[in-house]
Amino acid sequence: MAFSDYLEDKLLKHTFANTAFTTPGTVYLGLFTAEPDDSSGSGTEVSGGSYARISCAFSVSGSDPTLCTNSSAAEFATATGSWGSIGWVGVFDASTSGNMLAWAALTASKTVSSGDVFRFDAGDLDITLS
Repeated sequence: MAFSDYLEDKLLKHTFANTAFTTPGTVYLGLFTAEPDDSSGSGTEVSGGSYARISCAFSVSGSDPTLCTNSSAAEFATATGSWGSIGWVGVFDASTSGNMLAWAALTASKTVSSGDVFRFDAGDLDITLS
């Protein structure tokens, strides 16, 4: 996942300029049908059809301190309408609005129709530092 410009700014200032940054107590996953970007978090987030961001827990691997992955499955509500073709996921600091922290393209797009459930298994979402 790529860090957003918002998160890069906060982490650099916190680490190297002694500027306080309060990490979010909970992070949320959002799904996109058009690619977001680092600077504005734009893109087209899914809306309607019972879509809502969901909370997601992450953990850092003990053997690789540069890897953070989702520690449990993350399952969205059953779609009650078409969500379109999902190609990207974003991590946010709020369940609505808020700031995008990171985002990535999915390895394969998934069309979500009414009655479908979109799910990430534990370990499917990786955030790395290099």
